[in-house]
Formats: sequence, structure tokens, C-alpha cells
Amino acid sequence: MLSRRKSVAPEANQTELRSIPGAETYSRLDPWWWLVVLVAGLIAILCIFQPDPYWRIVLFVRDGIRITVIITVVSFILMLFVGMLGGLGRISKNKALNLITTLYVELVRGVPLLVQLIWWYFAAPVVIQQIGTWTGIPFLENYRPNALVLAIFGFVFCYGAYMSEIFRAGIQSIPKGQMEAARSLGMSYFQAMRHVVLPQAVRVILPPVGNEFISLLKDSSLVSAVALADLTRRGREFMSANFNPIETWTMIALIYLVMTLFSARIVNYIERRTKFER
Repeated sequence: MLSRRKSVAPEANQTELRSIPGAETYSRLDPWWWLVVLVAGLIAILCIFQPDPYWRIVLFVRDGIRITVIITVVSFILMLFVGMLGGLGRISKNKALNLITTLYVELVRGVPLLVQLIWWYFAAPVVIQQIGTWTGIPFLENYRPNALVLAIFGFVFCYGAYMSEIFRAGIQSIPKGQMEAARSLGMSYFQAMRHVVLPQAVRVILPPVGNEFISLLKDSSLVSAVALADLTRRGREFMSANFNPIETWTMIALIYLVMTLFSARIVNYIERRTKFER
């Protein structure tokens, strides 16, 4: 009887351990990684068995892939800061700050992203040059747009509004007692927000933030409309030169697919590592 209890006890202890939040085992591979491997393998097979045109396409668009990754990563990092500031402004008791951030969110969300990118690239430089003419500042008067900088700025400006709402919802999901408890310990409002509320809110908003990253990666194809040689534009150039739309856009779609699937798996891994039970 005693030996039977000893043999059952370790299994019971492991079951109880797995029920404790944060004690789960993450060594098991996410099965959806096989979909990433499948798409990457399909690209490899096409390039090996039909190097002309598939391998030629990959070589031609590789600089476009680099531009796409740069735009996505830099824009995502910057829009996190904009979103956090916007979210704090949206819940601020300062009426002026709250009005400015609310106006920013409402106006930006009402204009399509493509229209915003076109405006920043074609219209904004004219406005800057006109201001330079009025003020007599040579730098502004002779301003010439940088497509990469303006594309990143356009994405940050647009996605920052959506990220502001995500941060606002995440902060407001934290019980008010957390802030009250921090203030009762002598923390200032900013200290309580930094050390108590925001760390909890970040864990709550990880899923929507991850979705925004994937959406940003796909929407980066819109910069092809503002003369930036990203993956989509390079694919268009290859198709125009070789007249093979099926092969070109199939490969471009597969490259985008493997990047988005890979990003989704990374986001899922981070969510699992930071998951907590209420």
C-alpha cells in the first residue's frame, strides 16, 4: 500500500505543478511551426527545380525584402512609444492633453493608410517648402523628401493611433485597486504607472500588439505607391521586365506568407511565455 502511494505521488505532483500559472512546460514545439517549414520548403523546392524564374525572382527582390523588414521593425518600435504616450493621454485627467490625443486618434483612424502615405510623400514636402519660403529658412525651402523616412513616419503616425487605443484598453483593464495600493505606498502617479500598472497592462495587450505587428508587415507593401523599392515594388519591376505575372506574384506571395507565419509564431511564443491566469 505504501509503495503504491509512492508510485502515484510523482504523477500527482506533476499534475498539480502544471496547474500553477507560470509553471507550464514550453519545451513542446508549437505544431504550427510545421506550416512555416512547409511554406519555406515550397519556396526552396521551386528555386531548386525551377531556378528560372523563381531563383532569379528571389535574387532580384532580396533588397526589397531588406527594405520591408527595416520599415516594419523600425515603425513597430516607434509606434509602441507613440501608442503608450497616446494611451496615457487618452486616460489623462488633463482636459487639454486628453482632447489632443482623442482628436489625434479620431482623425487618423478616419483616413485610409494609403492616402496618408501618399499625402506625407507628395503633399507634406510642398507644405514644408512653402513654410521655408515664408520664413526664409533655406533648409526648409530646399527640403527634398526621403521616401524611407517618410514611409516610416507615415506608418508610425497612422498605427500610433490604433496602438493608443490598445494601450488605453490595456491600462483600463487593470483594476483601480492596483493604482490605489501603489499610491498608498507613497508612489507618485507616474511611479505607480511605471512600476505597477504598465507592466501588467503590457502582458494584457500582447495579443493585439502582436496582431498589429503582423498587419504592419503586410501593410508595408503600400509603400510601393510612394516610389520605395520594397518587396512588392521589386516584384512589380521584375514582372514588367519579364512578363511572367503568375510566377512573380506566386513567389512574392510565398515570401510574404513565410514572413507573416514566422512572425505569428514568435508572437505566439512570447504570449505563452508571459501568459498569466487571473
